[in-house]
Amino acid sequence: MKKFWNWVRDEDSEERTLYLNGVISDETWWGDEITPKIFKDELEAGSGNVTVWINSPGGDVFAAAQIYNMLMDYKGRVTVKIDGLAASAASVIAMAGGDVYMSPVSMLMIHNPSTIAIGDSEEMLRAKVLLDEVKESIINAYELKSGLARTKLSHLMDAETWMNANKAIELGFADKILFSAEEERSSLDTGQVLIFSRTAVTNSLLGKIPKQQKAKPKTGTPIESLYQRLSLISH
Repeated sequence: MKKFWNWVRDEDSEERTLYLNGVISDETWWGDEITPKIFKDELEAGSGNVTVWINSPGGDVFAAAQIYNMLMDYKGRVTVKIDGLAASAASVIAMAGGDVYMSPVSMLMIHNPSTIAIGDSEEMLRAKVLLDEVKESIINAYELKSGLARTKLSHLMDAETWMNANKAIELGFADKILFSAEEERSSLDTGQVLIFSRTAVTNSLLGKIPKQQKAKPKTGTPIESLYQRLSLISH
């Protein structure tokens, strides 16, 4: 079985490190009763604090939800450290951290859930209802961690929002920046923070595209009249 996680135990203490790399539930977990049990058994094999390193583009939202719940229910302290990317479903898992650290060069991305649906119009409507409910469940995790209003979170998800470490801390998705000189400060620079929004960038680019100029009315003799004149000349 190919796992997307790996446990490492610190020999000098009871603390353990969990590495989540790659796609969540790439080949296992969803529709698999064995894989979630293995993960839970490995999580509960110790009682010390756990550090979770995340570098993942996301994956199956239901697998992420189960991992989130297991980490939230764990009796030890859970600290999340994002060293590359925590996007989509991986961002949900990140919200389980009592403290969430981000590398200065890491990114966190949130967006609306998606699926593939096949069938008639009724099936499409049912798929939409499902996606709406899944979105609300994801917002629950974001709201619990960040304290942001649900409407604000919904808008951020609609726009497919990419956040660097500073912006994630400002919005409450993260707490601290890794490798910073002052461990307790909230961000490296609260004055200049960046946020990437696909919608905003698209609109900005569209605004830079020069508008097509209206075609000027044609002047001169119509081509049909010229052909008629040539016809008369030839006769």
